[in-house]
This record gives sequence, structure tokens and C-alpha cells, in this order.
Amino acid sequence: MPTHLTYFAPCERTANSEIERQAQLFSHNTLLDAVLSAVPNIVLALNQYRQIVYANQALYDLLDEARGEQVLGRRPGEIMDCAHADAGPGGCGTSEFCRTCGAVYTILSALTGRRAVQECRITQSNGSALDLRVQARPLVVAEERFVLFVIEDISHEKRRRALERIFFHDILNTAGILKGFVDIMDGAAPDELNLVRAHFAHYANRLIDEISAQRELAAAEAQDLVVHCQDVNALTLLQELAHNYSHHPVAQGRRIVLLPDAQAVVFRTDPTLLGRVVGNMIKNALEACQEGETVTLSCAQAGGWVAFSVHNPSFMPRSVQLQVFQRSFSTKGEGRGLGTYSMKLLSERYLGGRVDFTTSPDGGTTFIATFPLKPAV
Repeated sequence: MPTHLTYFAPCERTANSEIERQAQLFSHNTLLDAVLSAVPNIVLALNQYRQIVYANQALYDLLDEARGEQVLGRRPGEIMDCAHADAGPGGCGTSEFCRTCGAVYTILSALTGRRAVQECRITQSNGSALDLRVQARPLVVAEERFVLFVIEDISHEKRRRALERIFFHDILNTAGILKGFVDIMDGAAPDELNLVRAHFAHYANRLIDEISAQRELAAAEAQDLVVHCQDVNALTLLQELAHNYSHHPVAQGRRIVLLPDAQAVVFRTDPTLLGRVVGNMIKNALEACQEGETVTLSCAQAGGWVAFSVHNPSFMPRSVQLQVFQRSFSTKGEGRGLGTYSMKLLSERYLGGRVDFTTSPDGGTTFIATFPLKPAV
């Protein structure tokens, strides 16, 4: 396959007979296999075309299958079920998404003789996400050059750190506001108490909502989340969310406008999970805005679907577009980035919908979430 048929790494693959010959160099080295299979992390040997010619036992344990030839000749993203492994003309490493993949970078570095270590996020075809630490270094066996590629799953570590940072940040902010109202109540005049109580109740409800959101995301990732469907009016939901987020700190100096053509579509879904999805769309749009700018909301029926759209005037550069739905990726700094990931996770795994976006320098960015009028039984 010509090298120009790729968006990043070379496309070429070697013949199956050559893969088998290279694999025998490792299968005949029982000492090397014994040592590498004692390692708890996945260890692969890759040839110059980034194809697997050896895998230790940890990979087969992950795949829950006996050792065999089914992984030989494939590339790392293909065996890890990367959603973009087939997006490029030559498989793993050749799509536009691969330009931001730490795994491909480390392998290419090792092929030039340099050791490399990076973190890598993989969104799998089933919507799950993996956070990996990958290492690659040159390896010589029987005077042939290979790449020793080590994969360490740090998903739990990254998930815990991200959840803790977001959780503690948001909870402490809200708890601090509540404490401020308690202090005000101590010296408030009787005619001021009702107003202070109303604000106190509002932020107490937000505190509960933030705790619930983190609990739901953890349950969703563990596939323990239970969906409770009922009739929902799309317009009413948008009106409530617009009102709630207009009082959110991220809305300071910004406007939320519900377009007049929004339709009162009634459909069946889980209103709590739907609120999380659309609410995150609104929050992210507000965070992307500059002061004085406007976020616009709408909803409409399209055949057997209802579509929610949230627009902001900012443009997402291509590097952000390629990673926007990955867990832990964020333009807002380390430890953020669960908003867009949770939108896609909840929509596609639990609500039978899908989330996508359009963006351009002139038209800004619009996130669109579509859901069936009647969920699949």
C-alpha cells in the first residue's frame, strides 16, 4: 500500500509469512517469553511496520482467550478495540485521530532508536475509555530490530484523580457559598431571612445535585446505572435548564437564550440522565464563551428522534476536535474533562442516543444530542 494513503504513520504491512517467521524468533526463545509473561503489564514486540509479532500472557488474559495467532500481524490499537483503528486507510496509526495518539508517537520514536514514554487515551468502539501509560524502546533479537512496547492501564488512577479533583473543587465551592449564607443569617434582619433562606435552599440543592452527578458517572462507567424512563417534554426541560444555569457561576457575564422555534416534543427517556447530558452541553458552552457572548438553545423533532442543540460562538481547533470526547481530555487544565465524555457515555450507552458537534471559525460551535422518541425495549 502506498505510503501517501495515510493521515499520519505509514500504512504498509508485511506479508503473513514474514510475520510468522518473526514470531518464531520469540516463540523459540522460551526464557524471554517466561520473563515477559511474568510481567503484569501487557508487553508486545512490534516489527518495523508496527505489527505484533509477540504478545505476553497479560494480553491474552485481558482478551480472555488462549494464546494463538489471532493477534499476530495486528497493531496495538486494533487489539485494544480503539474506535478509530479502522478510521484510517491503513488501520491503526493512519487516521487523522492518530495524530494525537501517544501510543503511535512512542512506537515511531522507538523505530528511530529512541526510548519514549507517554500517556495515551483510547476510546473503544463500545464507548468505554482507557487511559494508558505506554512505553516503547528499541529491541534487537537475532540481529533483527523490533520495538518492545509496554502498556500499563492507568484508567482507575486517572478516573480517581479526575473525579476527586472535580468533586472536591465543585463541592468545596458550593459548601463555601453555603457557609457564607449561614454567616449572613446570624446577623440578618427578619425581613432579609426569607431571601437568604431561598438562596441557601438553592445552593443546598446544587450540592446534592453535584454529589449525585459524580455518583451517576461512577455507576455509568461501572455499567451499574439503572435507567428510569418516563414522558419528558423537551421544551420544558430546556426551559428549566436555561433557568438553572443562568444562575450558575459559569454564566456570569454571559447570556442563555432559548430560540423561539424550539419545539415541545414529548418523548420517553430518563429525565435525570437527559438533564445531565444537556446540562453539560450548556455548561461547556458557557465556559467556552467570553463575557458578553450568548449561548443559544433549541430542540426539535426529526423523524423518530428529538434533537437538542446548544451553540456558542467560539471555534474549536482541530487538535481539540479530535480529542473532545476522550475521558480526561480538557482545555480547562488537568483533572477536568469529564463533561463531554459523560455526555457521550450517558447518551450512547444508556439513552440510545448520540452526541456530535459542528464547529467553524465563522459559525462557532454547536453540540447536538439526539434521542429516540421511544427507547428500544
